[in-house]
Amino acid sequence: MQEKIIILDFGSQTTQLIGRRVRELNMYCEIVPYNKFPHDDPSVIGVILSGSPFSVYDESAFKVDLSNIRGKYPILGICYGAQFMAYSNGGKVEPAGTREYGRAHLSTFEHENPLLKGIREQSQVWMSHGDTITAIPENFKIIASTDKVAIAAYQVKGEKVWGVQFHPEVFHSEDGTRLLKNFVVDICGGKQDWSASSFVDTTVAALKEQVGNDRVILGLSGGVDSSVAAVLLHRAIGKNLTCIFVDHGLLRKNEFKNVMHDYECLGLNVIGVDASDKFFKDLEGVTDPEQKRKIIGRDFVEVFNAEAHKITDAKWLAQGTIYPDRIESLNITGKTIKSHHNVGGLPEEMHLSLCEPLQWLFKDEVRRVGRELGIPEHLITRHPFPGPGLAVRILGDITREKVRILQDADDIFIQGLRDWMVKDATGNDIALYHQVWQAGAILLPVQSVGVMGDERTYERAVALRAVTSTDAMTADWAHLPYEFMAKVSNDIINKVKGVNRVCYDISSKPPATIEWE
Repeated sequence: MQEKIIILDFGSQTTQLIGRRVRELNMYCEIVPYNKFPHDDPSVIGVILSGSPFSVYDESAFKVDLSNIRGKYPILGICYGAQFMAYSNGGKVEPAGTREYGRAHLSTFEHENPLLKGIREQSQVWMSHGDTITAIPENFKIIASTDKVAIAAYQVKGEKVWGVQFHPEVFHSEDGTRLLKNFVVDICGGKQDWSASSFVDTTVAALKEQVGNDRVILGLSGGVDSSVAAVLLHRAIGKNLTCIFVDHGLLRKNEFKNVMHDYECLGLNVIGVDASDKFFKDLEGVTDPEQKRKIIGRDFVEVFNAEAHKITDAKWLAQGTIYPDRIESLNITGKTIKSHHNVGGLPEEMHLSLCEPLQWLFKDEVRRVGRELGIPEHLITRHPFPGPGLAVRILGDITREKVRILQDADDIFIQGLRDWMVKDATGNDIALYHQVWQAGAILLPVQSVGVMGDERTYERAVALRAVTSTDAMTADWAHLPYEFMAKVSNDIINKVKGVNRVCYDISSKPPATIEWE
């Protein structure tokens, strides 16, 4: 039985980050809504309470009775979680005089407290709250302070219950990983047996039991999630897996041919479908971004279903759904707030059961599993690419000529990122591509005046977009070398017929998004 840490989600933007940090310690964890604790799960060994956008004294604040949890499991409250436990037990939480946000340092703390063992003097932590605990209940004790926050951390006397008002899960908390390890390993007794290797072994066995000798259909996209799901299923059921790869005509240059070759080299049984004529016809004259997405989604389902129905003995549909997809599709009350292309069930007419072998993995874990499975590195490290493809990178209506222009410009940009070498943090050479989370070109709905040779031109403008991120929830524009940008700009203008101007998008998320549409 896989032991686990339960993270009760009170709505914080960093809840997923807590989960990722715990997983990085080779400890399995699950994020559940604050009011959905699995009381009947014998594999739970500890509980973490997340932060929240609310104040504990707000009428709309998320509150839960912890009496059935305290005493049974060790508990760690983070930010709101710490404030909630103090407040609900008779302590005081009040608005801070000034919002406590950013770097702070632990000026005093109990070095021998189990939660703080190995924490360094003046260790930097990250604060992010508008409230602060001003008084703790009598049976609580302060175990850490900063120069501005007297109650930076506490423990309930005689209990395995702790609270910290800083965020150990964020990068800027220097000893945050050590604190989380103290909790999940030393205090909760976690065995740290969650790994890519163990996941492959247990999942292959589970898939064999789940689907038996049944036929499974999987829709491939060329991305890392569906590719890893396919190879994992192939290892479990071999020839009983049939994959379908639909080309809607909006992929990157030569992507359909290249990805089909990769899949064949992996030994997968893949049906490739060129449905570009249908997609271009249905998209003709459509300029609204949401309408474009709906048409592409509808057409994809129609094409996929038509191919799937040709496989008359299929009983399962597999999807590359990963854990963030599931979390983002549910809010902390358990109600859907965001639909996702891999979440929400199946078209009723397909009469297939759903199989999601990656549904408990974060993106970085998917990549580790892919390496464990021997998938080529260029498939594992591919940048994310939108499901609607280049349709959301062409502002305005879609035509084959516009797609051709964007494919050529995008190909120069992406290949340039792969070819341009830089030094990583350890001084080793690394492709610039691997320092970027996501990159691509956008075709703008404007034309500009230019000069080529002795002739004036009136051609299109292309914007380049490259961002750095860890999970796409936030992103910063990538500070690419000027020499690289100059070369790419010149190559695009000189080699892509129809383009005479190149711009670079320096917007961060938020307030912008990664994609333009």
